[in-house]
Amino acid sequence: MNSRRQSIFPKYNSLLEQMGENIKLARKRRKLTTTQVAERADIARSTLYLIESGNPGVAMGAYFNVLRVLGLQEDFLKLAADDELGRRLQDLELLN
Repeated sequence: MNSRRQSIFPKYNSLLEQMGENIKLARKRRKLTTTQVAERADIARSTLYLIESGNPGVAMGAYFNVLRVLGLQEDFLKLAADDELGRRLQDLELLN
């Protein structure tokens, strides 16, 4: 299996870090421990730590499972839902 580390431009790291912080705050609001969430999401506690740090190397499936445990799985559908640039490009194509 060829494992490659994901490269993220430094100016975008803060977005991932904020997402991780949001997940961490959601866990704390529910008064769940890292052990509880990790077990329910079927991931290692160290992986949950990486998620809550906004690490780009963690698989999307692990992020989804943590959101599911927190009852936030529908938030996953918000990813790329408002594709304003794509709609504009499509509209321009329709005009031609």
